[in-house]
Amino acid sequence: MSLEFIYPEFEVIRNTDRCITCRICERQCANEVHTLNKEKRVMVADETKCVNCQRCVSFCPTRALKIVKSDCTFRENANWQSNTIKEIYKQANSGGVLLSSMGNPNELPVYLDKILINASQVTNPPIDPLREPMETRVFLGKKPEKIERDKNGQLKCELPPQIELSVPIMFSAMSYGSISYNAHAALARAATELGILYNTGEGGLHEDFYVYGSNTIVQVASGRFGVHEDFLNAGAAIEIKMGQGAKPGIGGHLPGAKIVGDVSRTRMIPEGSDAISPAPHHDIYSIEDLRQLVFSLKEATEYKKPVIVKVAAVHNIAAIASGIARSGADIIAIDGLRGGTGAAPTRIRDNVGIPIELALAAVDQRLRDEGIRNNVSLVVGGSIRNAADVVKMIALGADACYIATAALLALGCHLCRTCQSGKCNWGIATQRDDLVKRLNPDLGCKRLVNLITAWQQEIKELMGGMGINSIEALRGNRLMLRGIGLTNKELEILGIAHAGE
Repeated sequence: MSLEFIYPEFEVIRNTDRCITCRICERQCANEVHTLNKEKRVMVADETKCVNCQRCVSFCPTRALKIVKSDCTFRENANWQSNTIKEIYKQANSGGVLLSSMGNPNELPVYLDKILINASQVTNPPIDPLREPMETRVFLGKKPEKIERDKNGQLKCELPPQIELSVPIMFSAMSYGSISYNAHAALARAATELGILYNTGEGGLHEDFYVYGSNTIVQVASGRFGVHEDFLNAGAAIEIKMGQGAKPGIGGHLPGAKIVGDVSRTRMIPEGSDAISPAPHHDIYSIEDLRQLVFSLKEATEYKKPVIVKVAAVHNIAAIASGIARSGADIIAIDGLRGGTGAAPTRIRDNVGIPIELALAAVDQRLRDEGIRNNVSLVVGGSIRNAADVVKMIALGADACYIATAALLALGCHLCRTCQSGKCNWGIATQRDDLVKRLNPDLGCKRLVNLITAWQQEIKELMGGMGINSIEALRGNRLMLRGIGLTNKELEILGIAHAGE
């Protein structure tokens, strides 16, 4: 059976009484869904191409359009569900690996939704963040185990390199190539205005963005695209990407269609050639090898920048983190299985890895048990959706959180999950000039600043209700969390009590 015989996933509903045949929908749709039937002077739709990005709906001046999910499906079968059948048809047609974008959409437990925040009442009263000091700043990097003084009794205040954040949130790795120049510009400007950091992702840093270096994390991945001395010295920190939550154990792949112009020059590879990163770093096969790269990068930057090691949340993550903490890394970034990406093999995205909540709790406890928690800071990502998620993650042991999908939503992303096509109608996950210009970086910056400003206020309110006035006092404070609807084993791993206890 060919794909032509599979009923479209979405239906375009057009109100002909409202439609004025202005053809705005046709001009706005990069997927070529809408066309004008010149004989009948009516707009028609090829629904097989629709990805439900909502661009046409948003721009229709008469609100004549809506996109609905088709209710036409295969015969009901709890085992052979409609999507499973369609995927088999697709692979039977193409012989290829299925690719998907954004995060895991399956109905797996979202532990953050089963964790409640405790509040103070009488003996330990709440704090009013509008009238009392509330500290949301954090410093990421190695911390001393104890207070030390010199021979004159003065405190020794020298610390290894630190990252200072005004709020415990950073924009996660999204490469120039997977997202557009304008999207990168918005992220860089917003990070600078907010006093936080954004991550270049794999593929180097466009020369225009070096000016934002003090708010930039530069990434070194297995392909080493765009990595050179000036790049390493441009940022405030360096991240070694060993893995990511959307595709643990898998390398990266940016199609040649996106390797054009400045992307090609920034990545230092020929135009039109696929940027394929191997799954492993071919110079890292042990913690000792990782340590060598960590110190090579420190040496190249005169020990002035903290080094982050990013790994996916997998089943032995606590042991992995223990090794990384001894490798000389300053920060460990852990990405959970709900983490987004521009493109990942569907089977990997949906079946490999573990939830970030369980991974974080296990890592934080292991490092505490081994007495090395202060050796590293912990940054976590993988579907951090709001301020409450941030607070819960910090109480579980994180120092800060990475956000990416939430940031893209703030830029206008409608989560249509077709980033890999390069036809992003919102100008985000594309390199097509006509689409890139749809995203205004000034407006995008403002929306990102608004989002994080709102979250910062909510974090203060949540901490105030807990009777806590600083992120440092919240970090790892699991007494302020309660689980609901969780098994005893899940509560044990998370290290929290059940609601009512």
